[in-house]
Amino acid sequence: MQVTVEAGEGLERRMTVELPADEISSAVDQRLQQFARSARLPGFRPGKVPMKLLRQRYNEQLHEEVLSDFLRSSFSEVLERESLRPAGTPNIDFEIDIPGQRFAYIASFDVMPEITLASLEGREVKRPVAEVTEADVDEMLEVLRNQHKRWEPTERACQMDDQVTVSFTVSIDGEPFPQGAASDMELVLGEERMMPAFEEALVGASAGEQRGVDVLYPEDHHAAQFAGKTLHFDVTLGSVSEPVLPELNEDFARQLGIADGGIEALRADVRANMERELKQRLEARTKDAVMEVLLEANPLDLPRALIEQEIASMKHDLEQKLRGQSMPGLPDSLFEPGARRRVALGLLVGEFIRQHELRVDQERLEQLLQDLAASYEDPSEVIDYYKSDRSRLSALESVVLEAQVVDQLLEQLRVEDEVLSFKQATQRHEFNDADDDDEREDEAATD
Repeated sequence: MQVTVEAGEGLERRMTVELPADEISSAVDQRLQQFARSARLPGFRPGKVPMKLLRQRYNEQLHEEVLSDFLRSSFSEVLERESLRPAGTPNIDFEIDIPGQRFAYIASFDVMPEITLASLEGREVKRPVAEVTEADVDEMLEVLRNQHKRWEPTERACQMDDQVTVSFTVSIDGEPFPQGAASDMELVLGEERMMPAFEEALVGASAGEQRGVDVLYPEDHHAAQFAGKTLHFDVTLGSVSEPVLPELNEDFARQLGIADGGIEALRADVRANMERELKQRLEARTKDAVMEVLLEANPLDLPRALIEQEIASMKHDLEQKLRGQSMPGLPDSLFEPGARRRVALGLLVGEFIRQHELRVDQERLEQLLQDLAASYEDPSEVIDYYKSDRSRLSALESVVLEAQVVDQLLEQLRVEDEVLSFKQATQRHEFNDADDDDEREDEAATD
């Protein structure tokens, strides 16, 4: 076999493989003879069709089949000989010139980039640190109380955070807009289910009161028929209910699954959950900060095929989060920056693991499993869920390996601690790769 490799732009390669004509012809003849034993054509008995006629009819088809066989048997060997690592599936074209006895296939593909990891010595990274305070626990308990509030009717005028029922008609430029009317709509003032100006205009109204409300909709409002227009609402307030929060007592603790120990046991349980969440978020933020430095230190040409695969994967993940709704209108460009980052990090982290011959730290894997299972009613069931399926466990092993990479890279960096509050540390941040890991783990545990 003769092999020619042409370099295109960036990582593009075009490999032409010339196959030995005598071997191709011999393989075609052999296949033709096998085919002739059972071939059927009108006017001939099975197996009695003249070889010349079969060759005229099937010669080109048989050459393509033989060439495909040679492709399958030779491609990996040729790639290894030429030290080529394709990224994605190559595009294959055959070149067949039977009279000229030339048989070749042309493979076009991107190759994996050559990676030489740069040292991170001397570079800086900020590592977030935070702790759960008693005030944080108090605030979380208030969140839980709000989640379990009940609504009680009140005769006073409504105010923000009250639940009200409203009925209204709508007009635009003096013309009725029947499609906008509503009857006994329930909403909580301040949650902005309606335009903020609409909800604010109801504050101070009592049950049974009628009010006229004018609301100017912004020019970029998602409903084109309302954009830039003033809508007039004739509103009747039906009822007003105020929120009543549960008392912080043993009954509330039991309602949240704390059978014994009352409020102190509830506080301890809430703190433990907050500390687990904080640990995950700090690790995620540290990972993102370290990975950003790794990217800056190691710019890469990226194979287009891998970027396109990642874009498709990100679209699929989004559709799954939106309960399987197809998103045909979303352009690839929306996903490309994130896809490029993921591909680059995957290549760099993979090379780091290979160069340093890292293996999964089994103690860290067990600790991760314990952490994941701790917040569930039956932790052993969650642990068995992962250990009983190789693919699930592999996903967690990847998380552990990445954490080991982060630890080793931190040893090269100058680390400055950045003190954050619990709220700052646990809010979503710009790069969400690590957060996605957390979500995948949580989703798997609840399947």
